[in-house]
Amino acid sequence: MTDLVIRNARLMTCDPSLFGLGVIDPGAIAITGGVVVWVGSDGEHPRDAKREVDAGGRLVTPGLVDCHTHAIFAGDRAHEFAMRAEGRSYLEIAAAGGGIAATLGPTRAASDAQLIAMMSERLATARAGGTTTIEVKSGYDLTVAGELRLLRCIAQADRTLRMRVVPTLLAHLVPPERAGDREAFVRDLCEQLIPQAARDKLAASVDVYCDEGAFTLEESRAILGAAHRAGLRVRGHVGQFKDLGAAELIADLGGLSADHVEQISDQGIAALARAGTVAILLPGACVQLRLPVPPIAKLRDAGVPMAIASDLNPGSSHCETLAIQMWLATTHYAMTVDEAWLGVTRHAAKALGLSGPGTLVPGGPGDVIVWRCEEPAQVPYRYGASQVEAVFVAGEP
Repeated sequence: MTDLVIRNARLMTCDPSLFGLGVIDPGAIAITGGVVVWVGSDGEHPRDAKREVDAGGRLVTPGLVDCHTHAIFAGDRAHEFAMRAEGRSYLEIAAAGGGIAATLGPTRAASDAQLIAMMSERLATARAGGTTTIEVKSGYDLTVAGELRLLRCIAQADRTLRMRVVPTLLAHLVPPERAGDREAFVRDLCEQLIPQAARDKLAASVDVYCDEGAFTLEESRAILGAAHRAGLRVRGHVGQFKDLGAAELIADLGGLSADHVEQISDQGIAALARAGTVAILLPGACVQLRLPVPPIAKLRDAGVPMAIASDLNPGSSHCETLAIQMWLATTHYAMTVDEAWLGVTRHAAKALGLSGPGTLVPGGPGDVIVWRCEEPAQVPYRYGASQVEAVFVAGEP
């Protein structure tokens, strides 16, 4: 017997074997044991369902995938928002003691229970907006023991929240107290933190922030090399402020994603295309920090898959909702509506090394969103009001 059938839907499957967004209209989907078992035209669906939901012709899509967040942190940096509104740059604020370093103290001081509670609240907000798979990075402690603690807190959230949480170990930057000891700090990451996280299965990948004011290209090469040796996939914050050649490094290592890419060379774009590496675009942070728009047309023409993420973090993009990022992508970045949707579904899942989430295909997870609209464009068009009617995770509301 089928557990759930959702029928009479404008069904967006994001199935790569179908054209565009893979829309079946009217369509239906059947889920059993948390897994999609049938997708097709309405009227042909299984008739033995324990529960049947009539979507009333509304849009039904895969659960959204947020593939880049920093959701585990404590503290508040609203004063930095005010400073930026007065014209101060991100790097100026960081040099004055703000930025990532300003989040270290509150995060280090918070208990595990406090961190898990704050992160869980943020993730629940994301889920209410349609996100059913979310990546969460460590990176706001910057000690070996502290980063392992953050990863364990992320694992706890994954066990308790009704959504898929994908953990990433982030080499964020050298902490202020180790500024005169960079080489030894990088060695600690490579020889202690990364191997321990891999042994304890606390991270699916390692992300390195390779940029001005963070890690150099050679430091990044060492860190990602350690990740490879530990059996972890690699990713990178690439060219947010300055292109250091990190896109080519990530591509050469077969990396999952190059994130930000406001500053990227033609050679970097070609390298991502050859490797099939996803470019993760973070328009919320780009707009707030008043950075140049990534070269969308060049990425598109080269065939680089483009994902869109919230970059949920306390400094430059305190936002849990992907609909807002889709709006920015289609307006500020001049992406198409179809590109925006693929960016928060199938391409976002690819950026995390996942093949099931972000699509509605037999054998995939039964993560489904029913929207209060019929047209895909209405979700980014009405970004200020939630269009979510219902969220199903593994077939359960």
